[in-house]
Amino acid sequence: MNVSPLARLLGIAFVESLATALIERGLYFFSHERLGFTDAENLGLALAFGAAYVAGAMASHGLARRVSEKGLLAFAFVAQFLVQTVVLLSLASWVVVAVNTCLGALMGLMWPVVESYISAGRRPSEQAAAVGRFNLAWASAIPLGLLAAGPLIGLWSPSLFVAAACLNLVSLVLAWPLDRRPAHLAADHPERPTPTALVRYRALLASSRWLMMASYCLLWTLAPLLPRVFTNLQIAVTTATALSGLLDVFRGLTFLVLQIYVGWHSRRWPIVAAMFLLPVGFYGALFGPNVAAVLAGELLFGVGAGAVYYGALYYAMVVKNAAVEAGGAHEGIIGSAFVVGPLAGLVGNRLTRVLGGPFAGMLAGMGPVIVTCTAGAIWFLAKIAGKQAPRDA
Repeated sequence: MNVSPLARLLGIAFVESLATALIERGLYFFSHERLGFTDAENLGLALAFGAAYVAGAMASHGLARRVSEKGLLAFAFVAQFLVQTVVLLSLASWVVVAVNTCLGALMGLMWPVVESYISAGRRPSEQAAAVGRFNLAWASAIPLGLLAAGPLIGLWSPSLFVAAACLNLVSLVLAWPLDRRPAHLAADHPERPTPTALVRYRALLASSRWLMMASYCLLWTLAPLLPRVFTNLQIAVTTATALSGLLDVFRGLTFLVLQIYVGWHSRRWPIVAAMFLLPVGFYGALFGPNVAAVLAGELLFGVGAGAVYYGALYYAMVVKNAAVEAGGAHEGIIGSAFVVGPLAGLVGNRLTRVLGGPFAGMLAGMGPVIVTCTAGAIWFLAKIAGKQAPRDA
């Protein structure tokens, strides 16, 4: 049976996102439930993952040029499988931290290459559709991964890692028939954006990236803390992991809407809306007095995060012509947020006692991140204020 390259790549995005959800998000429930990690320790776990992730993402472009995109993908899949199976020898806290850190670097290497394959050789209009399908593929897998994480944690301690390892072998099989290197659209192709459109795209790219940085800083603070939030609300871990995935359900629905409705291309309003949705959703999910309030916060956060992620990746692929460099920068920003977010969260955690409560502490810890990123987004939007969006956008 012949399977198109795009179908294979979307399959890889789905399978790897499923594996990623088990580790990136499910692991915090495992460490809280089975290893007794505190909020601060879970934030430290996230910090180590993030530092490794950004290193891998920034190295991906250079490594892909040396060994080929396909070679780098195969290495990432095999290495993840080997690292994940280490937990069969020991589930000591230091082993889990070391495994998680190594996986951060390997995931950082992998995702820019997948993103390059998805968009390479496509006209801007085709890139929008391909990026939309890619977003739906990976986003739809995360709630399923979180739905499975709770039962896996309860079933057998190493199963979270073993399941992810098996999924990486599936991705290896899917990637095997891919071309050694993806073909890219010629720089002088007549359907590349005009110079006027590119000026606007670059401003929107920079603005979207600032807010995407904020969204992942907040998400990577929220993810390690949600296990404690649901514990305080007396929600069992098997249910809590699934409820934490509501954020990703609404992020995925936002991707679907933005794929169908293309009127947002080259417009500023999705970025402006996200400026409000992200902080309101974050603090609502973290400090909601009941389950309904927490889930409402997840909903708002998911919509805002979906809008800025889609914009940032779409504009990056158009401006950078789908090079691994574009995905590397995109994932490098995400990885940086994986570092900055937990660091700010740790500061907020330490300030809790000084300022008289967790809300005040987290407001002091995360507030500067939110303000700085929002100011950066506004700065670039101001550069195109009053300028009409080009018709070819």
